[in-house]
Amino acid sequence: MPQIKANGISLEYESFGPEDRETVLLIMGFSGQLTMWPVELCDEIVKRGYRAIRFDNRDVGLSSKIEEAGVPDMEKVVGSLLGGAAYVPAYSLDDMAADAAGLLDALGIERAHIVGASMGGMIAQLVAANHPEKTLSLTSIMSNTGNPDLPQGKPEAMGALLAPAPAPDDIEAIVQRGIDTWKTIGSPGYKTDDATIREWVLRDVKRSYYPVGTARQLAAIVGNGDRREKLKRVKAPTVVLHGADDPLLPVEGGKDTAASIAGAELRIVPGMGHDFPVSLVPVFADAIEAAAKRASGVSRAAD
Repeated sequence: MPQIKANGISLEYESFGPEDRETVLLIMGFSGQLTMWPVELCDEIVKRGYRAIRFDNRDVGLSSKIEEAGVPDMEKVVGSLLGGAAYVPAYSLDDMAADAAGLLDALGIERAHIVGASMGGMIAQLVAANHPEKTLSLTSIMSNTGNPDLPQGKPEAMGALLAPAPAPDDIEAIVQRGIDTWKTIGSPGYKTDDATIREWVLRDVKRSYYPVGTARQLAAIVGNGDRREKLKRVKAPTVVLHGADDPLLPVEGGKDTAASIAGAELRIVPGMGHDFPVSLVPVFADAIEAAAKRASGVSRAAD
């Protein structure tokens, strides 16, 4: 996969489909590498007439590691997450949104359909709010607005998110933690078998393991605060997709996102949690295509 300089850092990315099509930019969530976007979804986006690009956010995968930012004070980060004093991160989700916009600039893409999941949904919202000239449409998946009054995730899901990272040389512990996390936050109505989950986790651990980077990403999420005022600026056609059974970011977050963006369409999926089951690829693709078709007014299904 290639790398490109954008917003002063290097971003690892992968492109699917012809370059002369409208682009769907896929922004992954907290700690997730580009590989967490199912290849099947990328192929489906291409089948529907678009180009798809997935990439590693800063501090994860093969993109730049922001080592000069140091190690965040996790006690203060977690305290802020649970309602304590505000935490000021080394970099912000707005910076990460500028990374995404910079990637489009570096690739010579004038505008794109912006899609994000979880933390990536937060970043995608900020691309649409801060960089409207780069945004054709917005699809926010399993995310929220940062509204402090929204309900917290289930204790077991929050525990999986905040569990200490195993040592880098303890591969089995790293893999087991990943498996346990996916099984905790996964979709009860669209379960992925254990062997596939293990394959996904092992693939990503072998590709990159950098827990201090994910700690900085968590700090960026916590430090971002309430985005509802910024979301009032979003003018791009928007679809909000959320699982009815999301244990990490409850469905109220999706409802609040849709309510905060003028004209947004809300799609709630029964049985969907906080993961990417291959069986839900058509549901993800339908949401992305719905937003894109509202932006262009035409269907672009490939021949």
